[in-house]
Parts: sequence; structure tokens; C-alpha cells
Amino acid sequence: MSRPIDHSRRLELATRAAEVLEREGLGISAERLATALGVKRPTLLYYLPTHAHVIETALVALMTEQAVEVMAAIEAHAHPIDRLFAQMRAVHAFHAGREHRIVFLTQAIATIGGARGQEILQRGVEVFAAQRKEAAARVREGIAKGEVVPCDAEALVATMRALTDGLMVQRVTDGLALGGAHELVWSRLLSPLKRTPTPDASRKRGADATKRSDEKSKRSDESQRSDEKSQRSDEKSKRSDEKSQRSDEKSKRSDEKRKRSDEKSKRSDEKRRRSDEKRSATKTRTKSGSAKDDSGKKTASRRAR
Repeated sequence: MSRPIDHSRRLELATRAAEVLEREGLGISAERLATALGVKRPTLLYYLPTHAHVIETALVALMTEQAVEVMAAIEAHAHPIDRLFAQMRAVHAFHAGREHRIVFLTQAIATIGGARGQEILQRGVEVFAAQRKEAAARVREGIAKGEVVPCDAEALVATMRALTDGLMVQRVTDGLALGGAHELVWSRLLSPLKRTPTPDASRKRGADATKRSDEKSKRSDESQRSDEKSQRSDEKSKRSDEKSQRSDEKSKRSDEKRKRSDEKSKRSDEKRRRSDEKRSATKTRTKSGSAKDDSGKKTASRRAR
């Protein structure tokens, strides 16, 4: 039986191997890659059989690490506009000075990953699409609450995505410092969309919330009463079923008693019949014996004469 994979060791080798592949190119042999990592070729192939395994492992680890850090930064804010800005800044901060990693890994997985690579990229697209959908929903909720200026929520989220990805590419290709770009995005795009609700709007939202809460409570009470009524009906039906079952059992016992009585009566009749037959047979024998005696006496009398 093969020994279990040490996943931490596999991840460490994949991270270092990806750096070598980025530096030396995807055409490097497994022998040279193992030498660069300071391990034997069989050891490398045990943990990472192909270059595609190297890229896949390193990319999944990078995307997972990014998701954890970015979500932590986003969750530090409640306002939907602040969350959008925090997300962009967190992505840029995570890749700061290492943008080449994500660029190389995504290009490499598309080149040598095959169907598995496409699956990984598609899964990443779906995860980020779900995040964007949630962000747009928060923006629409903020608009409804009066916290966000009315706008196209999906378009705003898509714009922030394009700015986040585009600025990162600019930093890779041109070495662009992102501080000024961040300030411009905040002051010209995001900050104007953020507003404080008016007292009247707050009161209206509070009244609406109270009304919705009352309606929800009313529906809950009605549902509870309905459930209780249904429960009582079920209990009544259950008692009726039990009563019917007892009645059936009683009827069954009565039938069995009647059956036993009929069998007893039948046996009694049979006994009576046999007794009658026996008496009849005895009577017949007695009559026959008497006739025989009379005949014998007459014969004896004739002889005597």
C-alpha cells in the first residue's frame, strides 16, 4: 500500500516549483526541476507527477489564500460602497509586488492544464461571479435603505471588477503606483454614491420594518394556530383510529368466541347423535334377543307335547 501524501510538503514543493517554471519556462525537464528544488526526481514525481500538477496545486492554493484575505477585509465594513472599495484595495494589497504569480499561473493552467485546468478556471469564475452577485444585491439593498444613490448595481460592480483587474495589469506592465488610482476611484466614483439617509427616510424605513415585523409575527401566529388545529385534528383522528382498532379487535374476539361456541355446539350435537345411535343399536339388540327367547320357548313347548 502506498504511503499517504503529505499535503503540506506537496504545497511547499508546488509553490517553489511554480517559481522555477516561471523563471526557466514550462519546457524544463523533471530532472532539472528536481535539481533546482534540491530533491530527487522520484520524490518530485511522487508529489507532483507533471508540470500541470505543479501549476494546478500552486494556483488553487493562491486563489484560496486570496479569497480568505480579501473576504476578511470586506467583512470589516458594513456599507456596500465601503465593501466594494475594500475589496479592490485588498486584492491589490494581496498581489502587491507579486502580480506576476497570478498572471503566470493563469496563463500556464490554460496552456498545459487541459480539461482539468479549464475546470479549475471555470470554478474560479463561478466563485467570483457569486461574490459579484452578492455585492450587487447589497448595493440594491443600500439603495432601498437610502444609503446608496440610485444606480445600476450590476454595472457598478462590473466597473469595479474591471478597474481592479486592469489596474493590477498596469502595475505589472508599467509599474503603476496604485495609490493615486485608488484615491481617484474613491473620490470620483464611489464616494459620491454613498449617502446618509434623511431622518424622514429613516423613520419611514423603521415604520416599514415594524409593519413587516408585525405582519411576519401575525403570519407566524396564524401558522402556529393552524399547526395547533392540525395537531388537534391529527390527535382526534388518531384516537378515532385507536377506538376503531379496539372495536375491530373486540369484534374479532367476539367472532372467535362465537366460532368456539359453534364448534362446541357441533361437538355436543355429534356426541348426542352418537349416543342416540348407540341407544338405538342397544334397543335393536335387546328386541332381537327377546324375539329369539320367545322362539326358543315355543320350540321347547312343542317338543314337550
